[in-house]
Amino acid sequence: MTVRYYHDHIGVNSRLDSIQAAVLRIKLRELDNYCDARRTAADKYDAAFADIPQITTPARFDNSSHVFHQYTLRIDGDRDGLKAHMDALGIPAMIYYPVPLHMQKAYLDPRYKEGDFPMTELLAREVISLPMHTELNDDQISTITSAVISYFQK
Repeated sequence: MTVRYYHDHIGVNSRLDSIQAAVLRIKLRELDNYCDARRTAADKYDAAFADIPQITTPARFDNSSHVFHQYTLRIDGDRDGLKAHMDALGIPAMIYYPVPLHMQKAYLDPRYKEGDFPMTELLAREVISLPMHTELNDDQISTITSAVISYFQK
């Protein structure tokens, strides 16, 4: 890709070199703790946004083992406005999939056109991901959630 998240050619992401593999081997010992930390952060996000009708949080079962590589919200309203708001506050909210796969140049196929996958296209316009990593602390989560909530309370 030459423009981030806009793919002109099919490619491969294989960036694990020997040094990264050695570090990963050590870090794997903490995998369960890392997964628990992500679930805890997701629980806190869920609770913070529970009363904001314009936000749909990720659905999961009570016994879910989801590890939240990303914590993605669905926004009923101006998702791009929320992104600009977060950017202005220095909070890295991301739109990872701005163009549905069937509309990416690398995957264009004459059998498919805009409108053929309406839910995919809708989600590409509505979703945004919040910071998610194993070291998120309560202060950071509070700052992030307060920023999101303030956008909807203006």
